[in-house]
Amino acid sequence: MNEEDKSLSKEEQEAKDKGDRERETKEQAALPYTWKQELGDVDVVVPVPKGTRGRDLNVTIAKKKLAVGLKGKDRIMDGELCKEIKVEDSTWTLEDQEVVHIHLEKLNKQQWWENVLTHHPKIDTTKIQPENSKLSDLDGETRSMVEKMMFDQQQKQMGKPTSDEIKKMEALEKFKTAHPELDFSQAKIS
Repeated sequence: MNEEDKSLSKEEQEAKDKGDRERETKEQAALPYTWKQELGDVDVVVPVPKGTRGRDLNVTIAKKKLAVGLKGKDRIMDGELCKEIKVEDSTWTLEDQEVVHIHLEKLNKQQWWENVLTHHPKIDTTKIQPENSKLSDLDGETRSMVEKMMFDQQQKQMGKPTSDEIKKMEALEKFKTAHPELDFSQAKIS
């Protein structure tokens, strides 16, 4: 939530959110494809002229690029993906000679995408409520444990300290401050 949102009343915030959702819905509806995502993958559906065959299509799926088009015609979609994917686990299929289904496996499975292609309108990922992830159904203790595990997993992926390592470092710093008479210069902390 940005600074200006904090000064709004509950009713004003709800009206702003509703307006944002409507704008977002219109922007997404104007795209030449539809898409949905889970934490681990993104599915894109691209309508093509009825009777299209697989050999009529030009589909490019790369680590950071996606393009779909009909041979000899302008591309339906073409651009840089907003995040990297696992190319070897990503696929496309033609269904009923009128729809191209593209399945993209996210490289970072702990992150929501704001858009598929970087030059397309973004969605507000803070408003995403996952359908199959029932984090909200968990009791407080279990939910906080799962959130801690997700945080630690993301920290490890980025090479940063986990929550337990952060707590240990903070406890050590408090101890050092409380006991300035002790010399820690030769200490090996594990």
